[in-house]
Amino acid sequence: METLLNYFETIPSSHRSLILVGGLTFFWLLEGAVPLFRFNYKKWQHAVPNIFFTLTTIIVNFSLAFLLLKSADWVMANNFGVLNWLPEMPLWLYIVLGVFLMDFFGAYLPHFVEHKVKPLWMVHLVHHSDHKVDATTANRHHPLESVIRFTFTLMGVVIIGAPMGIVLLYQSMSVVATQFTHANIKLPRKVDRILSYVLVSPDMHKVHHHYRLPYTDSNYGNIFSVWDRLLGTYMELDRDQLIYGVDVFPDEKENSTIKGLLKQPFQKYRKPTVTNQ
Repeated sequence: METLLNYFETIPSSHRSLILVGGLTFFWLLEGAVPLFRFNYKKWQHAVPNIFFTLTTIIVNFSLAFLLLKSADWVMANNFGVLNWLPEMPLWLYIVLGVFLMDFFGAYLPHFVEHKVKPLWMVHLVHHSDHKVDATTANRHHPLESVIRFTFTLMGVVIIGAPMGIVLLYQSMSVVATQFTHANIKLPRKVDRILSYVLVSPDMHKVHHHYRLPYTDSNYGNIFSVWDRLLGTYMELDRDQLIYGVDVFPDEKENSTIKGLLKQPFQKYRKPTVTNQ
């Protein structure tokens, strides 16, 4: 475990890129073998805006990465944060707990807040307005959202007292997890359900991409499903009933252009529809 932590403490940028590109390529190919939905679409054309926003996310995170490094160094030097205040524990538990808490502050919490605060929801709308959810949807985030999520991650590093090795391990796991849960793949229902008791599974997360409330406001987790189950935001919906997109922003053409998506946060807020289906 010490070797693992040391590796991620100094992981080369090329290795992080390989995780991102390798994961995306793997799930992209897997979608062709075991698709959940057989979309009638041009896969490469659909991917263009999503890859554009993946690149903007990388740029934002890379530009601000020094803040993560400085914060992680500061908490370790000053013995600050939850991990540093707890009694001494085995290294494996220290790493698991660190990643678990980072998943809350870096993913669940900002995701929940984005759905509850109207201006932030309009920013997050870019992610939800994809009508053909697949592996490329994973990092379809407006640049403003990338800044918002980075801010929460930074806050998490300070509160948790996470060293840089845990931060980068979490981020690497997060990339693969979000590609997995967005990928247009079909796991056996029983396997998916068992997986969802601990980790976010594809069927579980795709409920969150259903086009209407209350399903849109559920299943916020990224790596661990435990947060949704503990905090009462877990919901189920049969995958055959899924309809992607957002009901009050139904223009699929506008929702598939880079220009249209960049302008989405600045549109007038429209009250979502609540349905039982």
